[in-house]
Amino acid sequence: MMKDLVLKNRSYRRFHQDVSIAPETLRELVDLARLSASAVNAQPLRYMLSCDTRRNAEIFDCLAWAAYLKDWPGPEEGERPSAYIVMLEDTRISHPLHIDHGIAAQSILLGATDGGLGGCMLGAIDKPRLRKALEIPAHYEILLVLALGKPSETVVVDAVGADGDIRYWRDAEGVHHVPKRRLDDIIVG
Repeated sequence: MMKDLVLKNRSYRRFHQDVSIAPETLRELVDLARLSASAVNAQPLRYMLSCDTRRNAEIFDCLAWAAYLKDWPGPEEGERPSAYIVMLEDTRISHPLHIDHGIAAQSILLGATDGGLGGCMLGAIDKPRLRKALEIPAHYEILLVLALGKPSETVVVDAVGADGDIRYWRDAEGVHHVPKRRLDDIIVG
């Protein structure tokens, strides 16, 4: 069951924008992150939630989508996320933040997938612009933006080909292909 959930949890970049996500659902997803592991249990992560159309548009304008898809500027109106979670580090809490945000983001996305939603972790962020748009105080470092919604695309996992190319791509039908290395190729000892 866990493997099925992990396989279904893909980086979705096109959504049914008209399918709203309730604020309470976003709170439940952040609660999964809250309950996840944190280095030295410092719990420095903070979250800004958005399921508001105007605020979503402000966040969307600060993001870059799918670097390997050079001719695709990102989801069109009608395919955009219906919610976002902006992940922040409270820099007043002293501890080296190395993995907390990855663990928290994966917990949120697995929870979203389990609930019939999908999402994408975005690190390509115009941080100064987002800070200004959302009035994020200076003591919060912007780490990631999680885009969430009801997926409107199909994402499949393929084996990496003989050429070793790991770049994701879309076929003529718009199916998003994500090459993954073979298990035997990543176990080294």
